[in-house]
Amino acid sequence: MEPYNEKVIENYANPKNVGKIEDANGVGEVGNPVCGDIMRIYLKIQDNKIIDVKFQTFGCGAAIASSSISTEMIKGKTLEEALQITNKDVVNELGGLPPVKLHCSVLAEEAIRKAIADYYLKQGVMSKQEVMEKCKIKPEEGCQKCGV
Repeated sequence: MEPYNEKVIENYANPKNVGKIEDANGVGEVGNPVCGDIMRIYLKIQDNKIIDVKFQTFGCGAAIASSSISTEMIKGKTLEEALQITNKDVVNELGGLPPVKLHCSVLAEEAIRKAIADYYLKQGVMSKQEVMEKCKIKPEEGCQKCGV
């Protein structure tokens, strides 16, 4: 396996935004059954803007680093801006990941999308189908915890 670069190591060793937001108004959880990584993102949203974000991740160093950097990337962004972030953006922000760890960046993207979807569903302004389309969530990627 390829070694991790300094930015990945820094985000693993000293992750930012670790924890839980008790009064989060958007929560997204994803997991990878193959590797066992589980990622949960908590959002505090006000006026369509992410004012706080935290994560809890059970997984490898790349999963923790992807969680950390992705929360930094979306903090202060509008929901629309956050939905534009892809796993490739996460990888680029980290300065790269070994090919066998790219799935960790996919988990980060999916967790963000599901947390935003959870927020939209709780607001009741869109149908479940509209939320899934807006957040680009496929039916097989649905989240039992957030109802998506």
